[in-house]
Amino acid sequence: MIPISNPDIGEDERRGVLEVLESKMLVQGKNVEELERRFAEYVNTDHAIATINGTTALEVSLRAAGLSRGDEVITTPFSFIASSNSILFTGAKPVFVDVDQDTFNINPDLIQEKITDKTKAILPVHLYGQSCEMIKIMKIAEENNISVIEDACQSHGAEYSGKRTGSFGEAGCFSLYATKNMTASEGGIITTNDKGIAEKSRLLRNHGQETRYHHKMIGYNYRMTNIAAAIGIAQMKKLDIMNSKRIENARLLSEGLKDITGIILPKQKNGKHVFHQYTLRITDEFSKTRDEFSKLLTENGVGNIIYYPIPIPMQEAYKNMGYSETLPVTDLISKQVISIPVHPQLSETDIQKIIDVIRKI
Repeated sequence: MIPISNPDIGEDERRGVLEVLESKMLVQGKNVEELERRFAEYVNTDHAIATINGTTALEVSLRAAGLSRGDEVITTPFSFIASSNSILFTGAKPVFVDVDQDTFNINPDLIQEKITDKTKAILPVHLYGQSCEMIKIMKIAEENNISVIEDACQSHGAEYSGKRTGSFGEAGCFSLYATKNMTASEGGIITTNDKGIAEKSRLLRNHGQETRYHHKMIGYNYRMTNIAAAIGIAQMKKLDIMNSKRIENARLLSEGLKDITGIILPKQKNGKHVFHQYTLRITDEFSKTRDEFSKLLTENGVGNIIYYPIPIPMQEAYKNMGYSETLPVTDLISKQVISIPVHPQLSETDIQKIIDVIRKI
């Protein structure tokens, strides 16, 4: 089976973890500080704040930006549920805007009509490794005096108009989960140029304390461990190489899968796409249904996953929140998308097998 993901863990990661274990300094310390410094330099922001995962990074950044009960945040219905759950954790309400069918990202042309006097932020998600149209989104936010918190959990190294995702809004949030373009096994990073957001985020992740046992606010235990940071540091050193391999793998897949009736290949429209996922759309013109296609891929040794089959406002957990609006593009693509392997561990033989299997199907 060619897996849908395969983290590139090597000797540097192992050595880093062993050094932390031997030091006995397991909790947040110099490794976390080094990862934060490296990440801020990479994204080109003044600050980076490490947390235990991408979800907590989103929640902390939203709270640090002043979101609270009764506020509204405009976001996408087509994402992992953490994007909108993090809004709910603050007491605010997600307001869903339909997506663009080519990029799968929030459609900026539909945002303005959803802004009310309760709207305090926009939370765009750079899905599958491709940036949202950030110039349009930032212009809307500026004209309406609202914040932008970027969900960059799937877009490490992606760029739009020469800037990296996570550097446009008041804050950007990254996940370092095992399947991401770089990993710390588990972890999150907040990037920001706003000193106030950085300071408040550091307080919130550490029980609200600036110095030990002096608590300035109610906070959480969202601290990253030095063990996770050691893995993340090693991964950062090869992130660009791994991204380049993803981009090349995507090119080879697109070349090999072009002109198949009923399959829509990923489109690269907004700057540098780093292909966290290589996501196909299986339309009614294809010879099999999406579920049949998925089953045949698996039977022939090609890993695949559907990200995401149920739009967020249609999830059972959201059924009593009053969401009933039709989101036609989201409804369509959620029934069509399927992701196949594109990770940097793929060999040329793997890629050719994926192409041959799909053409055979």
